Amino acid sequence: MKIVRALLASVGGLIALAAVLYLAGILQVEVGNADSRPAGTVYDIESLKRRDDVNVLFILTDTLRAHRLHSYGYERETSPTFDYMAGTGIRFARQLAQSSWTKCSMASLWTGVYPQRTGVLRSPHGAPEEALMPAEIFREAGFRTAGIWRNGWVAPNFGFGQGFEVYERPLPQTRARHLRVENPHIKLEGTDLDALEASIEFLRIHGKERWFLYVHLMDIHQYLYDASSALFGTTYSDIYDNSIRRTDAIIGQLLTHLVEEGLLEKTLVVMASDHGEAFSERGLEGHAREVFRESTEVPFILGFPFRLEPGLTVEQRTRNVDIWPTVLDLLGLPPLPDTDGRSLAPEIFAAASGREDFDDDIVGVAHLDRGWGRESQPSRPAVAITLGPYRYVLQRGTGEPNDPELESLFDASEDPLERRNVIEDLPDVAADLRDLAGEYLATEGAPWGEGPLEVELDEMEANQLRALGYAIE
Repeated sequence: MKIVRALLASVGGLIALAAVLYLAGILQVEVGNADSRPAGTVYDIESLKRRDDVNVLFILTDTLRAHRLHSYGYERETSPTFDYMAGTGIRFARQLAQSSWTKCSMASLWTGVYPQRTGVLRSPHGAPEEALMPAEIFREAGFRTAGIWRNGWVAPNFGFGQGFEVYERPLPQTRARHLRVENPHIKLEGTDLDALEASIEFLRIHGKERWFLYVHLMDIHQYLYDASSALFGTTYSDIYDNSIRRTDAIIGQLLTHLVEEGLLEKTLVVMASDHGEAFSERGLEGHAREVFRESTEVPFILGFPFRLEPGLTVEQRTRNVDIWPTVLDLLGLPPLPDTDGRSLAPEIFAAASGREDFDDDIVGVAHLDRGWGRESQPSRPAVAITLGPYRYVLQRGTGEPNDPELESLFDASEDPLERRNVIEDLPDVAADLRDLAGEYLATEGAPWGEGPLEVELDEMEANQLRALGYAIE
């Protein structure tokens, strides 16, 4: 048998899904179906809201940096499944996460509200019951709703289970010994294969009804890979790429299952991430430490119940707070209240018409309280403001000599990797964005009118989060 990718580009717009994938050394699946979705146009996108058979699959790939996907310009072919969905759907080229820490980022993603307003800024914080979540809207509209998650920061005690009939961490299954040997640093139990199996089980039971399924994958966060995905070397950065390739294959298995069950042709696939990952570009590694480009630029891809030929790219600045305003609008469902995000339908239809004369005047915000994990520490916000080609980063300190306030300004039109601080060269731009940062930090009032939920972690929950590599008190 030959080993091929989960999804292969096709001739004439069809995909040969025929594949033999070794996942975790023991899962061997041969698929012999083609992408059954019909060809579609922008008019089919507009007509989604008049259909009553469209499901929603939301795949949240934790710790996935946009710049490491081939379809986002990366030279390595780490992501054939993502690339195929982007090539037959819509890729948002400049998507900004609202934090580099999962819980803060996901609170904004789900509610469409910026972190300063959600108040979910530190480890005890959660979304209160009064916060309206998309799953509640889907359930009210008659969808069966399920969330399969593996990151403890989105556990139900933090308020993220609202609206889901089923909201569970999948039970870890016994995996091949070599997977553990190749990843001795991993402490989190289970793998994304557990989430795949739980998702397929949900679809087995409810696939013939209308459904909303959220799948939160974690193996990239854990840098988990196996022999079949060990394609790019053994450095820290290489292993991250290997892990992307493995997770991409798992997502391919889930989409292949939808094809086999005749579901992909009536499913809107939403592919996103909560934050990226740094590799010492500024002397920092990982995430949840700062809000520079590498830890806040993430992918966002929409795959439709039909194939766009060719796929579209939205070049304007977009944000994770825009995701659910967009999806709900496209499906004709009630909106989330008082959001900072907005529907991207105008940008989608502009891209479809070939318009390039757009105004790139959308302000983006990323926010991290750098004292989030230690209650004894004072607030130390880091805020990034993006506008056009510029990114202004304010890092407020405690005022102590070893923790001063710092500012940076980057111009991506001249410096795409944003490594050169030009704040002294562009004082007027810096002043304008500094004012926007100050205005943002002064905003108050979540749509639900209350502050964040206060959650007291027990020792088991704290240890599970520490197993993810987080330093919390």
